[in-house]
Amino acid sequence: MFYEPSSGHDLPNNPLNALVVPRPIGWISTLGPDGTPNLAPYSFFNAVAYDPPQVMFAATSGHRSGGPKDSVMNARKSGEFVVNMATFALREQMNASATPAPREVDEFEHVGLTTAPSAIVSTPRVAESPAHLECRTNQVINLPSDDPDDGNTLVLGEVVGVHIDDRFIVDGKVDLMTIGPIGRLGYLDYVEVNNRTAIERPTWP
Repeated sequence: MFYEPSSGHDLPNNPLNALVVPRPIGWISTLGPDGTPNLAPYSFFNAVAYDPPQVMFAATSGHRSGGPKDSVMNARKSGEFVVNMATFALREQMNASATPAPREVDEFEHVGLTTAPSAIVSTPRVAESPAHLECRTNQVINLPSDDPDDGNTLVLGEVVGVHIDDRFIVDGKVDLMTIGPIGRLGYLDYVEVNNRTAIERPTWP
């Protein structure tokens, strides 16, 4: 089949998300202007640079009206956010934190997670998560959107602190098979990272 996104398709569900997979999940914690912690998962998330290390997450339109998502608003105003590694074992809490709760709700408390202090930024971390990236916001970019009142926004941040649970460092490497990160597939489907294959990067002769 072929279709132009601007014209739609004849499938019962949007196939686009099923074609960009698996996507890592950025479990983003932020602090509201009143100091209320916020926590939400973003499957439009990735690392984008090594030196200095930088990551991005994108909030898309069509989920809740009434202005930008809490994570975007907080990351813009506070100038910081934390990426908490989402794992398959924490999938229920991760999914529950996607609930479009009112801004004054503490999602950590709502989903039964514990806050842990960060080393550099003020935003708390998910204590149950095995790894965290403390970030300082460096750009917030408004992307094209079909709904100007409910836009698409890209948030970029520099990683200024990294936490890794020592239990998951084996032979000098992060043991992802034990951690079991969770990734997003299309529709309502997820995947657990539980196998791997090493492929040597080629060099030009």
